[in-house]
Amino acid sequence: MASNSSSPSPSSAIDFLTLCHSLKSTKRAGWVKRDIAGPESIADHMYRMGLMGLIASDTPGVNRDKCIKMAIVHDIAEAIVGDITPSDGVPKAEKSRREKEAIDHMCKLLGGGPRAEELHELWMEYEENSTTEAKIVKDFDKIEMILQALEYEKEQSKDLEEFFQSTAGKFQTDLGKAWASEIASRRKKQG
Repeated sequence: MASNSSSPSPSSAIDFLTLCHSLKSTKRAGWVKRDIAGPESIADHMYRMGLMGLIASDTPGVNRDKCIKMAIVHDIAEAIVGDITPSDGVPKAEKSRREKEAIDHMCKLLGGGPRAEELHELWMEYEENSTTEAKIVKDFDKIEMILQALEYEKEQSKDLEEFFQSTAGKFQTDLGKAWASEIASRRKKQG
């Protein structure tokens, strides 16, 4: 891939990727608070969400590539702000402000341009839940969490009911509802 003015400079790209390293090492706070052994990282979570976009059935009018990209960037601000959960007591508006500031910083680190603009637009679209793709990826976020909870319940003999309760009735798409139903069915058989 040749370098051109629409791409970040090598220096900017490596600075950005170095900052994103913390996504690989930062464990998801909800699992840490529940004493899960070897909890997934933020990057683990985003990676499986990207896979969800890759394998999801085609939906008319939905750009699957955009869903994959959005899944990859939806929690990227956590490289700076960390994994802020409702139990942290940070007001939603303050959490949004911190994350927006982090995204702006990350886009500047990339040197602006089309790649930074795309990252910013994908993140904002997700945050605003403004498109069908955003709604699907919001559902992927919840699906990934309850699937991970199901796996931890099986592997570590934990009761993680609170994670399932926190998503009940909150799926926005037929795909999300179908996958959540499948997970609930497997959990019932497992229990």
